[in-house]
Amino acid sequence: MATEEVNKPQLLPPYPELILKALEALSEPSGSSKSAISKYIESTYGELPDSTVLGNELNKMKESGELVFNKNNYMKADPSAPPKRGRGRPPKPKAPVPPGTVVSPPRPRGRPPKDPNAPPKSPKPKPTPGSGRPRGRPKKIPRSPAAAYPAAVSSGRPRGRPPKVKPQLTEVSVES
Repeated sequence: MATEEVNKPQLLPPYPELILKALEALSEPSGSSKSAISKYIESTYGELPDSTVLGNELNKMKESGELVFNKNNYMKADPSAPPKRGRGRPPKPKAPVPPGTVVSPPRPRGRPPKDPNAPPKSPKPKPTPGSGRPRGRPKKIPRSPAAAYPAAVSSGRPRGRPPKVKPQLTEVSVES
């Protein structure tokens, strides 16, 4: 039983407490870097179990507004400073509700659930198409080869562009 107590690592306070104590102890005017914070915690409490946890905790505290990150240094947030605004346009201010007005809860999102006690709906009769033709593109009707080109047979001209007519050359005699 005594060996369990000897091998058991000492319990560390939560990381946010460790970080805030390190910042207070280092008390640098421009803030303390991540490596300076980790070195202070290692010298005070012994080796850290995982180095990535410190970075994650610093990021969480930075996003929550407990710490300010400036030029690769972390420092405590000034309590008198205004809270940091998020990105984008701020939401419109809501109009105050007069006292005594009962506010109904907002409608739930999505499709409302079906009522299990409601009678089943009768299936809709299929509407008949107005013209009697089927939907979509009509099928291609195969043609016989003689009926494929009725214009060429009736006019007696060949298909396509007519050949270019070359003017006839006349001989010119040159007398000197």
